[in-house]
Amino acid sequence: MVWSELYGKGNQPTFEQIQEYVSAPLWDELTDYLQQTYNIKPRIEYSGCIMDKGAWKGWNVKYKKGGKSLCTLYPKQGYFLSLITIAEKDATEADMIVSSCTDYIRAMYHNTEFGKNYGKMMGIEVTSEEILRDMKEFMALRIGAKK
Repeated sequence: MVWSELYGKGNQPTFEQIQEYVSAPLWDELTDYLQQTYNIKPRIEYSGCIMDKGAWKGWNVKYKKGGKSLCTLYPKQGYFLSLITIAEKDATEADMIVSSCTDYIRAMYHNTEFGKNYGKMMGIEVTSEEILRDMKEFMALRIGAKK
């Protein structure tokens, strides 16, 4: 069943229900990593954004540290999407990181323009350990650990 049909705007899922719906080891690995490495707790929020044919609409899980968003996770059955933003001021460091990333992440990074107010917003399908590793590098840059 489609996520937005299971949990509509008035029916907020628990973190455990989200975890069960995604049912992917990479979800568990990333959420554990974020909580242990950055000592941050997930926030479940509803988004009405219909960007990318509704891929971003519905309940999602946000991780923020020091007022900065590290990532927003969108549940899908068997995997998840992660929205990561790269600020334009971090472009030099991001360019260095992306050179060692997977082909998928390199292509996404190079094909995504910097937005006027928000930087590069990359919607990443997290489907492999390598992609997850690349995400962790961008999150570290986002909070300043790479500087």
